[in-house]
Amino acid sequence: MKSFLAPLAATAALLSMTTTPSRAAEATAPSATESLVLGGGCFWCTDAAYKLLPGVKAVTCGYAGGKEPNPTYEEVCAHVTGHAEVIKIDYDPAKVSLAALLDFFWQVHNPTQVGGQGNDQGPQYRSIILYANDAQKAAAEKSRDAASQVFRDPITTEIVPLTKFWPAEDYHQDYFAKNPNQGYCTYVIAPKIKKLEHKLAGEK
Repeated sequence: MKSFLAPLAATAALLSMTTTPSRAAEATAPSATESLVLGGGCFWCTDAAYKLLPGVKAVTCGYAGGKEPNPTYEEVCAHVTGHAEVIKIDYDPAKVSLAALLDFFWQVHNPTQVGGQGNDQGPQYRSIILYANDAQKAAAEKSRDAASQVFRDPITTEIVPLTKFWPAEDYHQDYFAKNPNQGYCTYVIAPKIKKLEHKLAGEK
């Protein structure tokens, strides 16, 4: 898995989407939640990356994109389910837009790599966006077209309908935060997160 930070100007919107409603509105209006499912390599990495963004309420690691029900981690790794490692991002659209989440996607992994991410090889690590409706499909395609103007190599990301999201086993959830000294976390995830933090800080 590699850190791949594309200089997309639209990402500046990530930290400028916060609204300032009146105190009365804050007290009475419930905060809306929408969801987006995508995968860009090991879900431990994408989970940690998206938790950096303001407006993201929760991130859940899981599996999607295949046909087998109730997949296990071992089955996904054995390539018998067709599923990819993905995350479900629950976010407040008043604080971060779908477009901003998608723009960030092209920065947290290499969408031009075939068959995995970095040293993580296999179809379960493929680049994929799973849309829940026509609006998400259109936004994903628009974002991919914009990103294709930045990357020298062709983007290989699949944009496919979401049929079912299967949450991963409990030990995969919030893995980086819970296991910061584990080897993969130390040598692969931590450097990537540090670069993303610096980039986001520079866009404030």
